Amino acid sequence: MTLYHAGNRTQSWYGESIGILTLNARYPCIPGNVANASTFPFPVRYRVVKEASIDRLLKKKDKSLLQPFIDAALELQEEGVKAITGACGFMALFQREVSDAVSIPVFLSSLLQIPFIYRTLKRGQKIGVITADSTALTAEHFVSVGVDEGIPLVIKGMEDQREFREAVLEEKGTLDSGLIEKEVIGVARSLLRENPETGAILLECSDLPPYAMAIQRESGLPIFDFVTMIQYVHSAVVRYRFHGFV
Repeated sequence: MTLYHAGNRTQSWYGESIGILTLNARYPCIPGNVANASTFPFPVRYRVVKEASIDRLLKKKDKSLLQPFIDAALELQEEGVKAITGACGFMALFQREVSDAVSIPVFLSSLLQIPFIYRTLKRGQKIGVITADSTALTAEHFVSVGVDEGIPLVIKGMEDQREFREAVLEEKGTLDSGLIEKEVIGVARSLLRENPETGAILLECSDLPPYAMAIQRESGLPIFDFVTMIQYVHSAVVRYRFHGFV
């Protein structure tokens, strides 16, 4: 017989491993996007940080958003998730503070993978970073997730790509996935043309994993993103028995 124990007093349901903090944004989130639950082969739970708009987080880097992020993370913890992630790489600004506020693992930004990726590459290779907005991504974001300036990065942004900019950054209400795929492939081509020593690509933005396979087909490189990170952490916080034979 297996004896199970109830969770905390506010937990009335079970089986959701990853809690996901999302921005208060309005655009379609297609499969592959972190904000689409069908992206994952396991149940996840969402919490919108209502105060956190794209403008306040990306453009203004509004530090007053810290408490709303902490409050939302605490709510997810109370509801029984085993780890908390974000749905925007720019949430890196609050990685340490949110981690300190809860008692479960926190991994708010896909940028957290950079030190790991760096150690997998041979000397002289660089990590390409494709971000939603290269003008908004600063040294502070990297420092907040433990990326030191000795790691060679090449950064390219999507802010000048019309469909991505209008659909995601400006929230026009519609999204042409085919156009965005062409745009991000073009950005990846430019990155690799200018930096042939690139050994892997990281997608900062949670809206870009739907195009990871297309980027890999174009580049032939390992492609890391929010989904690779979330699946990795899920595999650590929810272990399964092995089945097979010898």
